[in-house]
Amino acid sequence: MRAVDGILGSRGVEEGKTVSRLWLKRKERWLVVLGVILHAVYMLSIFDIYFKTPIVHGMDPVSPRFKPPAKRLVLIVADGLRADKFFEPDSEGQFRAPFLRSVIKGLGRWGVSHARPPTESRPGHVAIIAGFYEDPSAVTKGWKANPVEFDSVFNRSQHTFAFGSPDIIPIFCSALPHSSWNTYPHEFEDFATDASFLDEWSFEQLRSLLKRSKDDPKLNQLLLQDNVVIFLHLLGCDSNGHAHRPYSSIYLNNVKVVDHITERVYNLLEDFFKDNRTAYIFTADHGMSDKGSHGDGHPTNTDTPLVAWGAGVKHPKRMVHHSHPDDGFRFVDEHMHDMPTPMGWGLTGLERVDVNQADIAPLMSTLLGLPCPVNSVGNLPMDYMNLSEEDEVEAALANTKQILNQFLRKSHIKQSHSLYFKPFKPLENYSSVLERIEDLISRKNYEDAMKLSQNLRSLSLEGLHYFQTYDWLMLMTIVTLGYIGWMAYLVLHVLQSYTSLPGSIYRKNTEAVNQMKNNRRVYLYGYLLMAILSIVLFLEHSPPLYHAYVAMTVFLWTKILSERQFLKAVWRHLSGSKFSSTVKLLATSAVSICILEVLVHSFTERKLYTWCFLIVGVVSVVYLFHSLPGRSMIPIFVWIACWFLSIFTLMPAEIPDNTQLVTASGPMFILMGVASRWFDFGTKKNKYWLRILCCDKKVVGFPMLFHLQAFLVALSSVMVALSTAHRTKNQELNTLHQLINWSIAGFSLVLPLFSSTGLVDRLTSIFLGFAPSFLLLSIGYEAVFYGSLGLVLIAWILFECAVLYLSKEKLSSTSLQSAEDKVFLNHDERCLVLSDVRIPLIFMVLFNVAFFGTGNFASIASFEISSVYRFITVFSPFLMAALLIFKLFIPFMLVICTFSAITKLARVPRMGFYFLVILFSDVMTIHFFFKVRNSGSWMEIGNSISHFGIVSAQVVFVLLLFALTNIYTKDIEIGSHETSRKAM
Repeated sequence: MRAVDGILGSRGVEEGKTVSRLWLKRKERWLVVLGVILHAVYMLSIFDIYFKTPIVHGMDPVSPRFKPPAKRLVLIVADGLRADKFFEPDSEGQFRAPFLRSVIKGLGRWGVSHARPPTESRPGHVAIIAGFYEDPSAVTKGWKANPVEFDSVFNRSQHTFAFGSPDIIPIFCSALPHSSWNTYPHEFEDFATDASFLDEWSFEQLRSLLKRSKDDPKLNQLLLQDNVVIFLHLLGCDSNGHAHRPYSSIYLNNVKVVDHITERVYNLLEDFFKDNRTAYIFTADHGMSDKGSHGDGHPTNTDTPLVAWGAGVKHPKRMVHHSHPDDGFRFVDEHMHDMPTPMGWGLTGLERVDVNQADIAPLMSTLLGLPCPVNSVGNLPMDYMNLSEEDEVEAALANTKQILNQFLRKSHIKQSHSLYFKPFKPLENYSSVLERIEDLISRKNYEDAMKLSQNLRSLSLEGLHYFQTYDWLMLMTIVTLGYIGWMAYLVLHVLQSYTSLPGSIYRKNTEAVNQMKNNRRVYLYGYLLMAILSIVLFLEHSPPLYHAYVAMTVFLWTKILSERQFLKAVWRHLSGSKFSSTVKLLATSAVSICILEVLVHSFTERKLYTWCFLIVGVVSVVYLFHSLPGRSMIPIFVWIACWFLSIFTLMPAEIPDNTQLVTASGPMFILMGVASRWFDFGTKKNKYWLRILCCDKKVVGFPMLFHLQAFLVALSSVMVALSTAHRTKNQELNTLHQLINWSIAGFSLVLPLFSSTGLVDRLTSIFLGFAPSFLLLSIGYEAVFYGSLGLVLIAWILFECAVLYLSKEKLSSTSLQSAEDKVFLNHDERCLVLSDVRIPLIFMVLFNVAFFGTGNFASIASFEISSVYRFITVFSPFLMAALLIFKLFIPFMLVICTFSAITKLARVPRMGFYFLVILFSDVMTIHFFFKVRNSGSWMEIGNSISHFGIVSAQVVFVLLLFALTNIYTKDIEIGSHETSRKAM
């Protein structure tokens, strides 16, 4: 009977373990889903706190009380035109825009228009035409029309004629009944050609329109009426800047093309209308960085030319040379007021009037005598307007009233929805200020009326900002508590599920076992608090996301408090542990936080990685020399690998083109593969490696696979040279080259699945499998970075093998606990110990190096679009973006494949390490959450949002990459403990 009982008892234990493991799997899935939802929701809180949409409805337009100086307006936007390339002379001393320079010197006014990041086409055109800056989330809407209807100069016109890009024109005209417009097909936007023909296409559309009007009385009547706007969008500079860089002859020649088109437009319209009632505005939506991109707040992206002339615009004003003291005024890109004009521009003798990009909208509206767009925040630049003193004050007052109306509307909406309303006190007596201004105008005291109107406008803009961030403190508090609660809950889960702590606690403390009996009251109070807060938010008409923030925070803390008995038991366990154990815990926590702080600061200072790998290289050499048996070259290899990788974070983020370097990287990858195979064959005769890597279930892969992968890597190197040479020479992508490149990239990704299941064999095959795609997407030194990252990953595996060798007996006695201590783990997995923290920490470092080793992923402008030109050149934003993201993901895939292999090597639960990675990421996330800025330069603000978003999103794409890499790593086999002991 005892034997039977023993058998039954053993079976019961095994059944209990099975149930516990199934329960753990369910909890892991639930926790992952919760983490994804929580981070997605909390990421959106940044936009609720700082960048809610500025659009409000319900304001009445304010019409100016004077006769409009212009009957029609022509807006010409040269997409992607940099101010310096427009104004400066070429190498021969000749200016690239002779016509517009003659306008600046004889007909109109000029300056620099300062754009606000994100310096993309859509936000730039919205600022020019509608007068407001879209919240940063609007850039994620891509090239589609804004689903929120917003007012614009085109809306207020009698009729708008527009010609240009299919990415811009439909945003403003597709839903506008009083508009006539046309766009060229998307296929015309081919980055392999000279895109200046797109600008000629837009001009020809206008010329054809005017020609048709001679035979079409209805069209002629539309053109001759008042308040007509003609808009030409010239995309050539943007496309050529992306494809050939803004210092290329093609881009610089495109500047001349734009100037010539502007001259022909001017002559064509003056000859057609013959009434001198046409106003002209020439500008750009954004600039172009030296590496052919835009998006951030660098002056090359924010500084754009502005030239205005014609009806209602002042003539040039000579300027006496004098120094300009800093008056404290800053444009939206943080440039000073009255900045000196570069001597090379040859315009130092003429007054320069800089504006914010949103100021152009009220300028156009005032020239036509139209109400400013109701959501405009632009200040009317009076130095451009040729009006009488009385009309100037009336124009400024109309601009002020329009902005004040937005403030009053937002104030009314917030007051009607708030149980406790805090008004903006500086504008509580706005009505008396308006009466004072009207009184000054009636007494012809225009100077004081102008000052008072401008002051009221400034206060109105401050009031708009006040209500934009009205809920700042409340939301920051809720989200912060939510992040802290999430991290605390992760720690609880790891302790309960992947360590031996629960077993030792429950054996000593029976009270903790029965804690579930006392949890009903905690959940009741938690849900009651959640209901009360939701009712308050509902009464205040708060957005649905506010309810989500509160619900998640309360839910997390309710779950934590439900584990209060376990928390008490952990505290008693720590209090009763040895002093050395406590010191070790505190030291590990301190080192972890220091490493995470280094990672946080590395987002703005990439050179920290250089110091990190230089130090790690030295420390690892010393450690391995004293640890490994006999003479070994492994410490030297680890040292060289770390120091080699340290070079890349010293290199410029703007990757220069170097096709020869990319081509040469292919043979380097092949040599690395050969060395790896030699090492793998050598381990079969080495007792040391056999003990660590012994595999008793290794599946032999396809015998010629390595040779096939090496051939594909070599072929991709050849195709890099051929594709680039052909595209440079013929300005087009050869169809055969394109087909071969796509075939190589696709076929090579499948091959690692057929490799041997041994750890070294499979990882080598994965490295060679991704190499062709990465080579074909590389333009410079990032190809070598891929190889250096592979060397460091090999060094990481060797280092972990050394640690395993030293701790084998210790792990056998301390970590491979009895069945009672590892109820939730598989039979071949051990419990986590404190020293295992090094693995997710090293993963975090390498994962972030994969981000910033070849640039600054946190900047929008860091996406190098020329990387995709060996696959596609015709403009296709989604396919190009997908290829760029795939290129960025390849180093991450390598890191995660290695990470997964190491978890198998160390025989630890991979999900336990995943949750530790998310925990460390969230320590960084909460740091970046507090570093998000709503003051200072917009480049700093944009980068702070990018940093927060990248780290916060790691819970999602690390999980995604875990799932993708599992396809490659799930078959990797590591020998059992019994096999390892036999190998001894």
